[in-house]
Amino acid sequence: MSFPRFTAIFAFMLLSAAASFGLEAAVIDNAFIQKQFGSTCTLLDVPPLRGDLNGDGIEDVVIAARCKNPLIDEGEDNFKVIDPFASFFGYGDPKIATQFATDVPERRGISLLIIHGVGPEAWQSPTPGAKFVIIDLPFKQISLRKMKLRKKSVTAIYIEETGADQMTSALIWDGKKYRYVPLGANME
Repeated sequence: MSFPRFTAIFAFMLLSAAASFGLEAAVIDNAFIQKQFGSTCTLLDVPPLRGDLNGDGIEDVVIAARCKNPLIDEGEDNFKVIDPFASFFGYGDPKIATQFATDVPERRGISLLIIHGVGPEAWQSPTPGAKFVIIDLPFKQISLRKMKLRKKSVTAIYIEETGADQMTSALIWDGKKYRYVPLGANME
């Protein structure tokens, strides 16, 4: 048997075995988002980010979406709506924050959806560890990077914020909740 033919057969067998054990990758589309977070959420054209956000060694996912009213589906779809940006400034109750619309129509309903993974299937598990909808976060670009937190390195969601001052901030998991950490303005 020739080497290319052996390689093709081996690859086919490996993919077949992964599919039979249910290890195929979940597709992140509107159907997936609405299954996890309810019918009021739709996917934005921003690539999802994967990494270990809560430090348990299991991959989590961050997805940018537009959610019209996430509080409606919070109980049914088992996620928590949070507002760490407003909490930093002292008024972070999502039930109150969702009553006020932003003055920029394109920013209305923009949210970050976070799924904490569990077990070998990670965030793709049928019953993930925890799910969060982060509302009212003024981001134009997001990325995952390491950040020092009390002598420990954690994975943080770095955010380039919208607005004239071009602020940069981060969201970090402190073991109990997501916290907003302002990092300063652009030096240009």
